[in-house]
Amino acid sequence: MKEVLKKLCIIQAELKAPKNQFNKFGGYKYRSCEDILEAAKPLCNKHGCTLTVGDKLENIGNRYYIAATATLYENESGENISNTAYAREEESKKGMDGSQITGTASSYARKYALNGLFCIDDTKDADTDEYKQQQNKAQDNATKCPKCGKVITPIKKQDGSVAQPADILKGCGGMCYDCYQKKA
Repeated sequence: MKEVLKKLCIIQAELKAPKNQFNKFGGYKYRSCEDILEAAKPLCNKHGCTLTVGDKLENIGNRYYIAATATLYENESGENISNTAYAREEESKKGMDGSQITGTASSYARKYALNGLFCIDDTKDADTDEYKQQQNKAQDNATKCPKCGKVITPIKKQDGSVAQPADILKGCGGMCYDCYQKKA
């Protein structure tokens, strides 16, 4: 197991899979399973590894889940390491037939199996409602200029310290620096 872990560590450090896809309806960027595979394949080849991704249907309780497994093989030793992720099929989805629903669950499960194997994401993915709610809450709770409504962000001072939004408001008479400058 020692060799495959060494190679996995190197690939994790080199792998870059940016969120280059854009969902117009939701207004967010995301990465697809294909984006991850496109970034991973050359690195696997470079470091003497083979990556496989497969899935199977599992019945848990009264629901069906796609269990996707991403496996990295070290070519010389034959050692491997895997990660499995699950995605539940919707019972029905408007405009999709059964095979499309299964395909969607498969793509989603494969993406998260790869994310887990390569340690790609440590934050909420932008294609979840939870992420959007989290972003909206952060925006609502942000310190804003009462005059123009602009979000006030921390600023690094020349001495290396950081002025927090509350300090900026206090120093600028209860408004952002831009409004303070316009007033002066």
